[in-house]
Amino acid sequence: MQFAKHIVFLIDDDNIYQFTARKILESTGLAKQIQSFYNGREAIKYLQDHDNCKPENLPDVIFLDINMPVMNGWEFLEEYHTFCGGFPKPIVVYVVSSSIDSYDIKKSREYKAVTDYIVKPITRIRYRELIESLGTGAITQSTSD
Repeated sequence: MQFAKHIVFLIDDDNIYQFTARKILESTGLAKQIQSFYNGREAIKYLQDHDNCKPENLPDVIFLDINMPVMNGWEFLEEYHTFCGGFPKPIVVYVVSSSIDSYDIKKSREYKAVTDYIVKPITRIRYRELIESLGTGAITQSTSD
């Protein structure tokens, strides 16, 4: 049995997604902490406030929605890019969206910080695969076409 050891950030304005994603992630037993943010600005503020802090206060993985009020996913990625190199550990970012638009998928690959683009809904099995891959180094960074 694996021990919960990963910190997960959910950045999405949809309450239903937040609730179901949290329940599914909790059921995997792999997340020791799940933090919710309802727009990119909230998450950026948290990350900037903890920029030079201990690695155990930063997420291992971020699940980022595209369409949100205040600061959308693209705006979050633009801002995140300006300071993410200063973190004391790598943070995996997945863009998570219900959009299957090829423009969105291609655009996500333009961001070095983005590991992959995942279409909602995400199953328990897929969340488990994504979280388990954090500890194995099995994650490969997406690159531009």
